[in-house]
Amino acid sequence: ACFRLLCSLLLPALFLSGILCICLVVLLWGVRLWIQRKKQSSSAGRDGKRPLLVAFFHPYCNAGGGGERVLWCAIRTLQKKYRNITCVVYTGDRDATGEEIVEGAFRRFNIKLIHPVKFVFLEKRFLVEASLYPHFTLLGQSLGSVFLGWEALLKCVPDIYIDSMGYAFTIPLFKYLGGCRVGCYVHYPTISTDMLSVVRNQDTRFNNAAFITSSPLFSKFKLVYYYFFAFMYGLVGSCSDVVMVNSSWTLNHILSLWRAGACTSVVYPPCDVQTFLDIPLEVEKSASEYSIVSVSQFRPEKDHPLQIRAFAKLLKEKRVGKEPSLKLVLIGGCRNRQDEERVNNLKRLCEELGVSDDVIFRINIPFEELKRHLAEATIGLHTMWNEHFGIGVVECMAAGTVILAHNSGGPKLDIVVPHEGRVTGFLAEDEDTYAETMAFIFSLPPEKRLEIRENARRSVHRFSDQHFEDTFLLSVEPLFK
Repeated sequence: ACFRLLCSLLLPALFLSGILCICLVVLLWGVRLWIQRKKQSSSAGRDGKRPLLVAFFHPYCNAGGGGERVLWCAIRTLQKKYRNITCVVYTGDRDATGEEIVEGAFRRFNIKLIHPVKFVFLEKRFLVEASLYPHFTLLGQSLGSVFLGWEALLKCVPDIYIDSMGYAFTIPLFKYLGGCRVGCYVHYPTISTDMLSVVRNQDTRFNNAAFITSSPLFSKFKLVYYYFFAFMYGLVGSCSDVVMVNSSWTLNHILSLWRAGACTSVVYPPCDVQTFLDIPLEVEKSASEYSIVSVSQFRPEKDHPLQIRAFAKLLKEKRVGKEPSLKLVLIGGCRNRQDEERVNNLKRLCEELGVSDDVIFRINIPFEELKRHLAEATIGLHTMWNEHFGIGVVECMAAGTVILAHNSGGPKLDIVVPHEGRVTGFLAEDEDTYAETMAFIFSLPPEKRLEIRENARRSVHRFSDQHFEDTFLLSVEPLFK
């Protein structure tokens, strides 16, 4: 009787599930056919041939960070190499026109595009804002990116789709519904094995709140959530035809999560090395003031509070005797109100530590001013833990500052490494070691500092625009076959 009851319940349920699966497959196939027709109906060019549409998914293309420099260099590279293509950028920057965005790329990065770019302005960018998801942020933003990707796909169906901002959950959408060849450039894995270990070890960080670390139950729940998300992230990422990563650190994480080694390669981001190398390098003359410059967007992971605390500690130790005065110059981009609020909090921290007069904030500045600050600086400062690469680190080294970066991620594995057996810069981990290392750099004779700066400059040619162009074209070639 029990077996009969079980069969009478199970068989209809299986039958219904099968019908629903078939309906879903038919629906998705119908949507794919509809999207393909939409693509074929798009207009041809002057010669009667429809240009190949190469679309970049970059909702914050006007932000002015390292990721945006990669975007504009990638577009310029493709425009140089391929004639019959039109580059499309999906963006949520509706507060600026296409002309203003392109002009901003030239002003901030010194990048001039060869041909015009088609901008597709998205209305639902708020769906990927972290502030919309106070809890389950990773999952919320990823699901939000699928809806944003759907809006992008409906507005313009490309032939080649490249996610250049880390929204991997859009990849299956464009591949299977859009019928596109898909690639991605990964600046930073959405989840990493390091993040899993932070939760497993119950460490308190900006992305792991104290109330979670103090509770074994919450920590276990978050670990299960992270493992589930890592599995889903690996699934969608493995759909890519071409995967480019920006550093050895990112490569290690992506290989372990996506398991797509055959189509994955390291493409170092393009740094405007030559422009900074044009800054004359000579032994410092005796100065009444030395500056320490930090170049990075005002985001929580960049850890500006650590810079300010280490600088305050350095000042406290140096205010004995008649040594030159020191200034800390924080240069970075503000994307939104949250970033502006972060800057205000940093200013308050300066007041609390009594260093307001010695810390200068320079926000969204033009390229020429950035170059001038770097030319005048003695130390280039960078404090992000597990920075995926660190374009700002390379720029500081090329400009001739003595770099002091975090002893992790890209700076440790790829950038601040010995060149021909010689020192190119320094690494530190916490407030004390940063303050101590800054004091040590200032204590060196100017000739020794010059030697380190020259070594650093010689080492950064592998991060040039030309090197990026060569490796990028080699990596995306399968998408154009």
